[in-house]
Amino acid sequence: MRLARLPRLVRLLLVAGVLALGCWPGANVARAASTEEVTVTSPPQQTGDYRLGPGDKLRLIVYGEDDLGGTFDVDGAGNVSLPLIGQVQVAGRSARDVENIVTADFADGFLKQPRVNIEIVQYRPFYVIGEVNKPGQYPYVSDMSVLNAVALAGGYTEKAVESGVYIRRNGETKESYYDADGATKIYPGDVVRVPVSTFWEVLSAAGPITGIAYGLRNGIF
Repeated sequence: MRLARLPRLVRLLLVAGVLALGCWPGANVARAASTEEVTVTSPPQQTGDYRLGPGDKLRLIVYGEDDLGGTFDVDGAGNVSLPLIGQVQVAGRSARDVENIVTADFADGFLKQPRVNIEIVQYRPFYVIGEVNKPGQYPYVSDMSVLNAVALAGGYTEKAVESGVYIRRNGETKESYYDADGATKIYPGDVVRVPVSTFWEVLSAAGPITGIAYGLRNGIF
């Protein structure tokens, strides 16, 4: 039986009893918009514009010099340590930029006309926090979407807003709002936050009675 068909007093008592037990089964219908400021921005490009950072892994190929090649991690300071030339600052640069720098370094007294190739073999992880069942760090996979990210993090909790997420892109200081669908892409280093619904925020801050009043006023119950 739907709550809307019950007398108002009965609905109040019923919801209060269920909330007291902490097991309100219809909480997922409360998907009110977050009260936070909403800013929608376009996602960055994932092609040659990708900027390297700590946690990325690179493969260096020096043609004709197999002993100089290999796989190298970008450390916490944004550097890679390469044979002969030592540390190279790569954070904030594209793979092509690093290729040109390494080529010039090898040519500076080490190799004659070096031919160098830099590939990204593993991207730095992204993070999912907020109202998901398994918040944490996850390895990036090409063409990752918000829906993929939430699924990896164990899906939404009963308190989550499922229509949108907040994302702080790598290198940015503020998070922006995005629709939670397959069109919204996740990139290496992103922090994805699934917000809590307004109903649960009110319930947590003001207690069950105020939460019930909010739900009845907004047609949740």
